[in-house]
Amino acid sequence: MIRPATLDDVPAIGALIRALADYEKLAHQVVFDERRLGEHLFGPTRFAEVLMAEEGAEIVGFALFFHNYSTFLGRPGMYLEDLFVKPEHRGKGHGKALLVELARLAVERGCGRLEWSVLNWNEPAIRFYQALGAEAMDEWTVYRLTGAALQKLAESK
Repeated sequence: MIRPATLDDVPAIGALIRALADYEKLAHQVVFDERRLGEHLFGPTRFAEVLMAEEGAEIVGFALFFHNYSTFLGRPGMYLEDLFVKPEHRGKGHGKALLVELARLAVERGCGRLEWSVLNWNEPAIRFYQALGAEAMDEWTVYRLTGAALQKLAESK
């Protein structure tokens, strides 16, 4: 079953984010605290939304997403930041169900596209996404500013 997350799900969302980071070999980059995560997901300014995947009464996966905007399409888009299903629950349709619900929401909200990133080494995910009809955007390179570099640019004139 797929459902929207609630404030009570924040501890489970935090645990799933940490499990995803472990899977992606990026656990050393996880620095969020759950209080702030709850504020960002359910406070007065909601920066992202979350869908939860459940099997029976157990939370087995999640999708965290937010809106962006395509100037070329002149329409909003949806960006999937994280999609994760616990390893012991993979192959049961939870990942596809999360993406189906995201696609449904994107269409319902008038979005022109649904986008996400995947690590180059994550072959199972790449095959899964390709089987759904997703296309790699190989001609694009993601750039990022964080930490000291972000602060330095913000303070420059």
